[in-house]
Amino acid sequence: MSKIVRVVATIIVPFILLYGLYLIVHGHLTPGGGFQGGAVIASGIALLFVAFNFRYVRGFLSEDSLSTIECSGALLFVGIAFGGIVTTTFFANFLLGSPVFGGIPVGGPEPATIWSGGTIPLMNIAVGMKVSAGLLAIIFMMWFAASKEEGDQNE
Repeated sequence: MSKIVRVVATIIVPFILLYGLYLIVHGHLTPGGGFQGGAVIASGIALLFVAFNFRYVRGFLSEDSLSTIECSGALLFVGIAFGGIVTTTFFANFLLGSPVFGGIPVGGPEPATIWSGGTIPLMNIAVGMKVSAGLLAIIFMMWFAASKEEGDQNE
């Protein structure tokens, strides 16, 4: 890739990742959520694949770390779901009334109050972890397949 593409990618990728995190965390207040934010994060890192090369991205993100992130997201999601059983039912808001993600505003739900989402923001974070790591694992496998096919043609 050209120097211009690399410089622009270096500048724009942090903003893409930040926007993905914004979509994940504010998914219960605005259009977005874990899936959309995870896809944005994966596309930002895919931009690094295109601008630089596979070895550059693999320097800070390996298959094992992707597997760990994906499994952690799934376990967090299931843990939150089963945490509701402690109070009443599966997926119940067990954080209701607590100072973290469970405070109920006095005047009812407020669009700008991120703390009123209960367990939904935590579930969005878990889904975002799973989706971003899963999509990146797919990109890794496609990159492996393309490089293997390219290597077979050269032999």
